[in-house]
Amino acid sequence: MKKILITNDDGFDSEGLVALVEAVQDLAEVIVVAPTIEKSASGHSLTLTHPLRFVELEKNFYKLDDGTPTDCIYLALNALFKDDEKPDLVLSGINLGANLGEDITYSGTVAGAMEGVIHGVPSIAISQVYSGGKHTLYEKGFTVAQKVVRDLTMKIFEGSFPLGERKLINVNIPPITEEAYQGVKITKAGYRIYGNEAHMHKNPRGEEYYWMGLHKLEWKPSLDGQMCDLEAIAAGFVSVTPIHLDMTSHSDIRHLENWL
Repeated sequence: MKKILITNDDGFDSEGLVALVEAVQDLAEVIVVAPTIEKSASGHSLTLTHPLRFVELEKNFYKLDDGTPTDCIYLALNALFKDDEKPDLVLSGINLGANLGEDITYSGTVAGAMEGVIHGVPSIAISQVYSGGKHTLYEKGFTVAQKVVRDLTMKIFEGSFPLGERKLINVNIPPITEEAYQGVKITKAGYRIYGNEAHMHKNPRGEEYYWMGLHKLEWKPSLDGQMCDLEAIAAGFVSVTPIHLDMTSHSDIRHLENWL
């Protein structure tokens, strides 16, 4: 039987995680290792300053005490699987919110998939975009996200993973119902525009503190004819983006040599 390793960055009790498990649980043996508390925007971080502990909540379902998504995949692969064994697929999500454009550098969800491909396991990150507050997320539900991830999983299991080494698939689902689903667009990562969302407040003692807010989904339009992920979402399409971990700007190597 195929095996799927699942994590997320919203925590072990997230509705998105439950929806993801429901979408694929009849396709493979599912093992879940998720953070104990929300680790959104934790990026590709490992915990090196204190020990981590698996807490088994039920068969094949663990929370990792104060772990990040990267910790969850790294330790699951090393502790829950035999030396010569790996899962057939890593799924990370379903994230409660977008992971578009440069969000992938912040995202704990995408980082879970990154850790999977580092260890040679085909990996997909899945995020549910919402607008107007989290209530709209639950109004639309996860039906489209479940359909897309199920279809991708079946396609991989029936054939092969379409990308090479250290490459993952980043999926973003627009805030639509199944009736409004228009299909999938293969996209590039967009050029997202970020504003100042550091909000200063004062506590009852008059001391200042800051709370980070959420940025609007704004971006620079694509001019090369290739639709970006943000444009696809705005048009009501599911965005499927191939991501690779080599962040080298290859076209600038010769320029930098000449500059030095």
